[in-house]
Amino acid sequence: MNRFYVVVGVLAVVLAVAVFALLKTGGGASAAAVGPPPTVVDDGFRGYTIGDSSAKVEITEYSDFECPFCSRFATIQMPTIKEQLIATGKVRWRFRDFPIPGHAYGRFAAHAAQCAGEQGKFWEMHDQLFYHHQWAQTGKDPSSLFRQFAADIGLDLPRYDECMKSGRYASRIEYSRQEGLNLLVDGTPTFYVNGKKFNGPSATSDVFKAIADSIIARSPSPSPRTPARR
Repeated sequence: MNRFYVVVGVLAVVLAVAVFALLKTGGGASAAAVGPPPTVVDDGFRGYTIGDSSAKVEITEYSDFECPFCSRFATIQMPTIKEQLIATGKVRWRFRDFPIPGHAYGRFAAHAAQCAGEQGKFWEMHDQLFYHHQWAQTGKDPSSLFRQFAADIGLDLPRYDECMKSGRYASRIEYSRQEGLNLLVDGTPTFYVNGKKFNGPSATSDVFKAIADSIIARSPSPSPRTPARR
């Protein structure tokens, strides 16, 4: 009888460990993509950008895909910013990952975006993650949903699956987060305009337009070219 209870006890411990591991890795979510990496290596990557590389204004955004404020900014303010500032060549926009430790799937979402970026569709996945943000409120494993996003934007799914399973961008994401900490990022989203932290009361398209217009107005105009002599 005593031996029976010992066996039951051992099985209970094994089951508890298995459940804990399942919860920790998010079920179908790859543990390599969900958590921080054991080591961090700088691969030289400094974020995906959109806009003219010669723009006089560069705005860097540190963001967390699970953050509701980041989602609101991406869906409400960003479309106008793209139209008024990015499409017109005034601003170049840079996205940096800053997953909040308390968010269960922030890193996983960042990894999904990086895997999409590997196939040239970072911004498409960026929009999927922010425009369909219900996943961030459920607490459920979003693996299948993210894979559907990948299919919707036309990714090579076997290649996406392999990328997510490998967790090969975990170090890149953590490096970006540590970079943000060094720059005193204290929440998401946080913005830097030409390297200077934005400390305004509200980050709106109108505010960024006013800042960009002011910088451009103060910037020296390019010198006129001297006509070539014939």
